[in-house]
Amino acid sequence: MPTTAMIWELARWSPSAANGQPLRVLFVRTREGKERLVRHLDEGNRAKTLSAPAVAVLAYDLDFHEQMPTVFPARGDLLRAAFAVQIDARESIAAYNSALQTGVLLLAVRASGFAAGPMAGFDKAGVDEEFFAGTSWRSHLVVNIGHPGADPWFPRLPRVPVEDALAWA
Repeated sequence: MPTTAMIWELARWSPSAANGQPLRVLFVRTREGKERLVRHLDEGNRAKTLSAPAVAVLAYDLDFHEQMPTVFPARGDLLRAAFAVQIDARESIAAYNSALQTGVLLLAVRASGFAAGPMAGFDKAGVDEEFFAGTSWRSHLVVNIGHPGADPWFPRLPRVPVEDALAWA
């Protein structure tokens, strides 16, 4: 099984509201694909994307509700019908839940022994036109996948201390 498929096999089990699973992933591995992608990335993200073994363009599917009868059999038809008429709510739900799924995908990349370099610095409309024209997919994050270079951009940055991040009641 290719590495990207193994990463997805781990990530696809992420929770999402009503098991809607709106996250979609385009894995870009060819030079041609990366060149098409980097045209839409901020300048500072281009070189590292071209050198990454794989790049994941993470998107949410505005039509995720069409899968509801499959992914939530007990109420799938009802949920599909409800979401079909709630277009604004559906986009908000898709964006929120794909962000939840994205966190799990980033952990799956790390669990597979790779570094993940998520980047929000890109032209979403440009990426959508380039790769997702005529579909219901909308990009929300680009992630370089591989191993850090010999001279990474930054060393690993500090984390918020436990005592500032956690509370108990």
